[in-house]
Amino acid sequence: MRNKTIRPVLGAAVLLAAACSGNQAHQGDCVHAVDENTGRTAASCLPLAPDSARVDLATPRFTHPTRITNPLHPTAEVTQTIYGGQESGKPFRTEVTLLPGTKIITWGDRTIHAVTSQYVAFSAGRVEEVADDWYAQADDGSVWYLGEDVFNYDNGVVADTEGTWQAGRDGAPGAMIMPAHPAKGDVYRTENLPGVVFEQVTVRGAGQTVDGPYGQIKDALTVHELHMDGTTEDKVFAPGYGEFSTGSAAGDLEAVSLAVPTDAKHAPVPAGLTALTEAVRAAHATPTAAKVRAAQATWNTYRTADVVPPLLRRQMTRDLNTWQKSPQDRAAALRTEQNTTDLRLRYEPLATVDRARLAMWTRQLEIDEKAGDAGAVAGDRACIELIRQRGSR
Repeated sequence: MRNKTIRPVLGAAVLLAAACSGNQAHQGDCVHAVDENTGRTAASCLPLAPDSARVDLATPRFTHPTRITNPLHPTAEVTQTIYGGQESGKPFRTEVTLLPGTKIITWGDRTIHAVTSQYVAFSAGRVEEVADDWYAQADDGSVWYLGEDVFNYDNGVVADTEGTWQAGRDGAPGAMIMPAHPAKGDVYRTENLPGVVFEQVTVRGAGQTVDGPYGQIKDALTVHELHMDGTTEDKVFAPGYGEFSTGSAAGDLEAVSLAVPTDAKHAPVPAGLTALTEAVRAAHATPTAAKVRAAQATWNTYRTADVVPPLLRRQMTRDLNTWQKSPQDRAAALRTEQNTTDLRLRYEPLATVDRARLAMWTRQLEIDEKAGDAGAVAGDRACIELIRQRGSR
């Protein structure tokens, strides 16, 4: 899961301070922790690894930066990844999508064309965070994170843009997000502007085997991540996916449900999935107890006839059960249809699935307007615009 960026009470002043030698969060070789709630800087230093362990200190060269082929961070090759899980006890879902075009980043004397990845996170079905992330691959095969535009939502509208940074601005360097050949013990900083954004990663294991959406995945990477507030979390990266999971099933979790083209299947959409799609749409548009029961029955039939990724299976069952208990539950209805569009991603092109999502959000907009929910309406419109930004690749 993306670490929640520290949101200092000093706001923009912290950004300015970070660019100066007097930045309290970074003094010499000491990076001070920053309290997530208050923005206060702690007196103690974070437990940083010595420079001798770091693999991100050389100056990268970028001859063909948009050719991102590193198997553990294949940003330019994976068109969309769907993540699921939970955060703070609420259902959590994320769409990470490769956007058309490139972002030009000026970092020192280098002008770099970066790939843009759109991150859209939903809490209980509603938009919570959006970010455009910029990545480039260096000539040695390492992948570098060159910044992000962040938009944090509250009740459907942008509340702040805390966490936004860009290499070459306010003293921010680019940050290695994945070494070319990571090995146990390697250390690198995936964000490196202390006082604003900071993460240190230590590789715990390489060549691991993990359970994927459709079977086991070899050559995965496990890492331990230190955040600017002093907290840590474990992450897994997997070939064909990139960031694969964060957290655990017992607590906060963000894990891959499926990705394309990695999990794409060149076959017609199963009849059972088509029937499920139609049943869920009908219940979403005009929810009744009978229609929700019909959707539940269709799901029970489909999940026994096709291979459904375990995380999507759990989420769909959870959301349908919630919806069946309360047919007028708009959030449960929305999450159920989101799950259904995700299932279709295995069989249909992303552009086709995104058209279905546009239709879904248009229906949701009408539902929320009728309910007089201004925040939900604003969020619906934002989601429609975000999908339109993706275009057709």
